[in-house]
Amino acid sequence: MSVRKLKPITPGQRFRVVNGYDAISTDKPEKSLLVPYKKSGGRNNTGKMTIQYVGGGHKQKYRIIDFKRNKDGVPATIKSIEYDPHRTAFIALLFYADGEKRYIIAQAGLEVGQEVVSGSDAKPNVGNAMPLGKMPLGTNVSCVELRPGHGAQFVRSAGSFAQLVAKEGKYVILRMPSGESRMILAECKATVGVVSNSDHQLIVSGKAGRSRWLGRRPRTRAVVKNPVDHPMGGGEGRATGGHPRSKNGIPAKGYKTRSKTKASNKHIVERRKK
Repeated sequence: MSVRKLKPITPGQRFRVVNGYDAISTDKPEKSLLVPYKKSGGRNNTGKMTIQYVGGGHKQKYRIIDFKRNKDGVPATIKSIEYDPHRTAFIALLFYADGEKRYIIAQAGLEVGQEVVSGSDAKPNVGNAMPLGKMPLGTNVSCVELRPGHGAQFVRSAGSFAQLVAKEGKYVILRMPSGESRMILAECKATVGVVSNSDHQLIVSGKAGRSRWLGRRPRTRAVVKNPVDHPMGGGEGRATGGHPRSKNGIPAKGYKTRSKTKASNKHIVERRKK
């Protein structure tokens, strides 16, 4: 994977850095795995805008991703590596031996023609999905389940990975991308390898219009709003707005919002680094 810096033949391209898309093998998605994607524009069922700065953007179709990897023991061949507009990572199209087709999150290093498999008997090779308890210590994993059978919920964005650092009874300890060490049931599945498209963080949009293509509207700073619109608004001249907080009045920058009585607190071995 690589990035390309464009020649500034227009003002919008002066600082533009784009993905090289070296890993992408096709630009045509599998039609049977596409469903319509209706945008809300940040509005609820009555038409009232409930989310700010959302609206517009290019028309998209949603790719149905197999987060559960529950087709155990059936080998699958990677037919293509594709772009997905709904996520930062690339996706891989699998052709199973019984004829079924599924999309999965692509790991770095997966290539067209490679074979992957899921299940307890799978080898800890890149792209294979298996229970965490069956993996060797030190393995880098992604697409991690939080509860058995619920499908991947953790570590799904571009370039991210968790590391298996210990096994304790029916639990394993994972070091998450945030630096947090967490106990997860050993029967939860994960995929071996680092999520693809690690260069995503190097991309520079170059112009405001590209944000509009992605469905993001201009964001107004809180301190320039009126008091009726935001707790940090109002004041004479260039007022600072007081302590930073959200529109709902919840303080930002260091204020703890996690419940002290949350059931999963007992599974956190070490909090994330600040």
